Amino acid sequence: MMKWIDVCAMEDLQPNSGVCALVNDRQVAIFFIPKETQVYAVSNYDPFSKTNILSRGMIGDLTGQRVVASPMYKQHFNLVTGACLEDDSVSIPVYSVKIENARVLIGVEENS
Repeated sequence: MMKWIDVCAMEDLQPNSGVCALVNDRQVAIFFIPKETQVYAVSNYDPFSKTNILSRGMIGDLTGQRVVASPMYKQHFNLVTGACLEDDSVSIPVYSVKIENARVLIGVEENS
């Protein structure tokens, strides 16, 4: 079962950039791409540098995949799947996102 958590207003997001929100005691990096009217949410934790920093990464497109580049060691993570493009044995959690009444909601799995 999915639980939706209201994290911020759309106007709080930075176009073509990331912000960090605390969702159920976890840091989530939220990226807004206005050209696509799309919001992505992934874990803020970079498994390579072992720091919460991905919200400060640069977003872009590599081989047709929307990615964020870690600001530390520059690995690229797919914003849809969480897969690392440089090391297929590493991935980060991704979160469902929906927009309702100009508010950003992040979906988290509820424990039954």
